[in-house]
Amino acid sequence: MNHRFKCSEIGLFLNGEPPSFFLLQEEKQKFSYYKKIFAVDGAFYYLNKSGISVDYLIGDFDSIPIKKIRFKRKFFITYDQKYTDFDKALNIIHKKGFLNVNVWGASGKEQDHFIGNLSTALKYKKKLSIIFHDKYHSYFFSEKKTFFYQKKGKKISLLPFPEVTELYTNGLKYPIKNGFLKIGKNIGIRNESNGKKIEINYKKGELLIFVEK
Repeated sequence: MNHRFKCSEIGLFLNGEPPSFFLLQEEKQKFSYYKKIFAVDGAFYYLNKSGISVDYLIGDFDSIPIKKIRFKRKFFITYDQKYTDFDKALNIIHKKGFLNVNVWGASGKEQDHFIGNLSTALKYKKKLSIIFHDKYHSYFFSEKKTFFYQKKGKKISLLPFPEVTELYTNGLKYPIKNGFLKIGKNIGIRNESNGKKIEINYKKGELLIFVEK
């Protein structure tokens, strides 16, 4: 799937569950296409161990003192506890003029952090194109009208955040027409691609789309 903006992509690594070793080996070539790589301080350990070069480190550096980082990097020391490291990172990325953000390590470990990361991504939805990646899925907050391609039989899940009205889909095994999705009532998970162009349109609300890798 593609980002919304016609410009370069950057990678942002958080301190949730790191990409698996196999995935890192598979994705290293993709990482090389990122214009820059940003990381919060807690993600530095697994990136350094995997041989992935970091351009910018962000955080309060309570878990990794700057003096222990032996090679030259640009640091953004952020002590404001009103905002999460993810929020701080997205703010810095936007101010530096980058728009297409691939996020790794947003899920896993403490699940309240995962929910918080989703909330933060929604906050920046209009400013940035944010696609999350983990071992199993890519996922993102959809525009009112969006389309993408996926291999036949791959799982596609539509999660309202918290509700979506007048939802229409095309290209899924179980199409939705004039659908209403709401947390606690009806959600659209575990659908499948039929191998054609997937089109998703809705009128109101916020929709989180999970695409199986």
